Amino acid sequence: MTPDSTDAAAESADAGESASDDAGVGDTTADDTGVGSATADDTPAVSLVDVRKTYRLGEPVHALDGVSFTAPRGSYTAVMGPSGSGKSTLMNLVGCLDTPTAGAVVVDGRDVAALSADGKARLRAESVGFVFQTFNLMPRLTAAENVALPLVFRDRPRREREQRARELLTRVGLGDRADHRPSELSGGQRQRVAIARALTNEPDLLLADEPTGNLDAETGIEIMALFERLHRAGNTILMVTHERHVAEHAERIVHVLDGRIERIETVAQRRPITGPVTEDTDGIGREDAGANGHGNGIDDERTDSSGREDEAGELRRNVGEGDGSGSPIGSAADGVSGSDAEGR
Repeated sequence: MTPDSTDAAAESADAGESASDDAGVGDTTADDTGVGSATADDTPAVSLVDVRKTYRLGEPVHALDGVSFTAPRGSYTAVMGPSGSGKSTLMNLVGCLDTPTAGAVVVDGRDVAALSADGKARLRAESVGFVFQTFNLMPRLTAAENVALPLVFRDRPRREREQRARELLTRVGLGDRADHRPSELSGGQRQRVAIARALTNEPDLLLADEPTGNLDAETGIEIMALFERLHRAGNTILMVTHERHVAEHAERIVHVLDGRIERIETVAQRRPITGPVTEDTDGIGREDAGANGHGNGIDDERTDSSGREDEAGELRRNVGEGDGSGSPIGSAADGVSGSDAEGR
């Protein structure tokens, strides 16, 4: 057999293996959420092996002390513990915001400690979505502009940013709030915007740090219904909470105490969402009490929007004209320098 024919045979074999992989059992396809879902892959979404994190503030503080656990792709895991137990440190390590003192943190098959600063940033942008307790929305930007920010930093075209942002807002039930600022939205609506922003780059892994901590009970139920829908779509969810009733929505609960894993609990009967999670045209579904397309089932705490024209002018002055749109949807340079200080 000639070298050329050998190469051709090898390529044919590779193609056959690829086709076999594509037809693999258990592949999860994306549904109407439009969110990238997990595939059948032996590589876990997250793996921690004997992870230690020590801060030196005079005396050394051992925030994490020999933590090991694995989150399979498509799993729903809650990390539960009291304040100061190491939950947030663990989340920062998995989110590539910090580096372990010892041990291995592997996210999407990549060892975080081995990555450069640019490598960590790339991994965060491509594979991880963050949802915070305090929402962390840019106050001068509209809901759509906040959702578009991840695409700004990836230099995506203006039309793509706008389309993606409005599509995601519609799917979390805020299509008619796309042009409202955070101050014009209730707490539940702000958290929906934050979740939409976390989904912008179609991450496989969602990290949620006390996502219902600043919400009333009814609104918290709706946000948990939204996470349940995302989990059904195949996303891997790792959620930090100190509330048992929130943790019971997950499949497993990792109990953390004094920087160590106390135990890992399999939830025998997951807490149901009060009321059905509707499979409506928004594509993600939500608890019936808030399924009116206006957010969260409580009275909206919006301010009067009669001054929107003046606010739009202020936004253009503070963020920059860019290509004339005055928003991060319009220009990759917009929404970075002018609003950065307010987002920190």
